[in-house]
Amino acid sequence: MKDITPKECPPLYANEGKSSTTTMVPVKLFLPGTGWTWYITEYSPQQDTAFGWVDGLEAELGYISLPELRDIRTPEGFAVERDTHWNPDTSLAEVMSSSWEARTR
Repeated sequence: MKDITPKECPPLYANEGKSSTTTMVPVKLFLPGTGWTWYITEYSPQQDTAFGWVDGLEAELGYISLPELRDIRTPEGFAVERDTHWNPDTSLAEVMSSSWEARTR
């Protein structure tokens, strides 16, 4: 299994008080074949918890348990993966905007 730990993310609360246009999303995770995506903005290695935009059944900002993501498997056996082609200079505002645009099409 490939490592999905977002080590390059700033610590939890590092973006507190920043706008979504200045908060960057260094890591994108996804579950193939499901439409679930996690855009990680912050990470705590001590808690193995991340914070970011979750786009699944709903789209919202929230805390993300990395142990839970590591345990997820689709019926076909797919696990959560890191998007290796993701641009880490993408802002949270861009992610949120494209997420909402996709939902309203």
